[in-house]
Amino acid sequence: MTTRIELYDTTLRDGTQRENISLSLADKLAIARRLDAFGIPYLECGWPGSNPKDADFFAAIREVELEQAKICAFGSTRRKNDTCAHDGNIQALVAAGTPVVTIFGKSWDLHIEKVLETEIAENEAMVRDSVGYLKELGREVIYDAEHFFDGFAANPECALGTLRAAASAGADYVVLCDTNGGSLPWQIEAGVEAVRAELGDQARIGIHTHDDGGCGVANSLAAVRAGAVMVQGTINGYGERVANANLVTILPDLQCKMGCSCVPDERLRELTALSRYVAEVANITHDDHLPYVGRSAFAHKGGVHVAAMLKEPASYQHLEPERVGNEMRAVVSELSGRGNIAHLAAGAGIRETPHAREVLYKVKELENRGYSFEAAEASVELMLRRAEPGYEAPFRLIDFLTVVEHRDGRGLVAEATVKVEVPDGTIAHTASEGNGPVNALAHALRKALEPHYPALGEMRLADYKVRILDSAQGTAATTRVLVDFVAGGQRWTTVGAGTNIIEASWEALSDAIEFGLTS
Repeated sequence: MTTRIELYDTTLRDGTQRENISLSLADKLAIARRLDAFGIPYLECGWPGSNPKDADFFAAIREVELEQAKICAFGSTRRKNDTCAHDGNIQALVAAGTPVVTIFGKSWDLHIEKVLETEIAENEAMVRDSVGYLKELGREVIYDAEHFFDGFAANPECALGTLRAAASAGADYVVLCDTNGGSLPWQIEAGVEAVRAELGDQARIGIHTHDDGGCGVANSLAAVRAGAVMVQGTINGYGERVANANLVTILPDLQCKMGCSCVPDERLRELTALSRYVAEVANITHDDHLPYVGRSAFAHKGGVHVAAMLKEPASYQHLEPERVGNEMRAVVSELSGRGNIAHLAAGAGIRETPHAREVLYKVKELENRGYSFEAAEASVELMLRRAEPGYEAPFRLIDFLTVVEHRDGRGLVAEATVKVEVPDGTIAHTASEGNGPVNALAHALRKALEPHYPALGEMRLADYKVRILDSAQGTAATTRVLVDFVAGGQRWTTVGAGTNIIEASWEALSDAIEFGLTS
């Protein structure tokens, strides 16, 4: 029988503890809706007793019609030597009105004695009272045993005692937390097995790991092997310090490699889109090298690899990328073979590639001079198109001039003139100012071409990157320029390189416009 594993997402609580993440109320609501639509069953959305934004969220989410997800409020057990009825944190959890409440308690004697400054017996009472109070109010209660694995290593009886207290009070899940993120998979497995032996069927077991030792995903999988049926984590691993366990990696590992059931297969095909959506809302650049969902996850650079892939995709891929909503890519570089070029051409709709070897040699020669085509596939596709019989470029450069000068009263001023010829023989000669020489060139080229190509008005420059390749050469160093253009939902990148930054920029810029006008 297929094992059902419940996914518990804490991106909106633990994930926001990552440096440089700050989600607005609208951001949190948008992500919650997307996670619900994807099929994540538990969404931990904040600590209502800690800040006004989280309290506002729980009020707002009650007005949102969710498909299936359960909203969880997070907080701590009652204070020592107090009652739940008088504890402000417990009452804030109650007021949040969520169907699920997750509370954490101490399971490491070091924390009990030196942080809480109380006795082990009182700590167990705090856990028991808090879980029991919330269960009496009809809530599903998840108990997070903070620092469980460190506590289990230091004092097993103390750590297990907190779990017995939670289970006896009716906790639906007891979640074993590797809070400091330093445990190893065999330690996780041993800890879960010990808890199973101790609790039997009293409560289901969950796992919550961090990635400080680089084992966050592996530790979560090890816990499932040992009997955990809930896995907590965050989208893209966002979290405190290094990272939380990455649900975007754990999910396909569980479902595709371990045969577990987490979400419907049609939802799994939305995984890459989900990962990139959360990154976009969080205003964090999506990591190209994330397993399964990164742009490079199924990218192949070596010519031998690509040649094999064209014959049998399974030869160099551990999984069909379509299963997680990603795609295979053949990266073009100096390490490429003809297969890389052929694959790129096929994706661009170029069926015949008689000039593949010629283009490949040109790529290798240009990379030796400082170009890089791994991220500039549009430049390679443009080489292929230019090699096709009958190809006609949308414009031909005659000359350009850039001037930067300091003018009294205006400061630095950049001006460019461009002279180009279009296929009907018309010569356009224009000038424009800009906030720098490259910006002025871009304005002048647009001014020259837009009367002949109105579609150019829809294209815009999205990014402009400059890299110095041999800094030891000082101002004589080779410079590589990458430009990104977007139009109509399409994005493309071109490259230029040379010792003259203006010339390199012109090459990348003019190629990007030519590609946009001809693709």
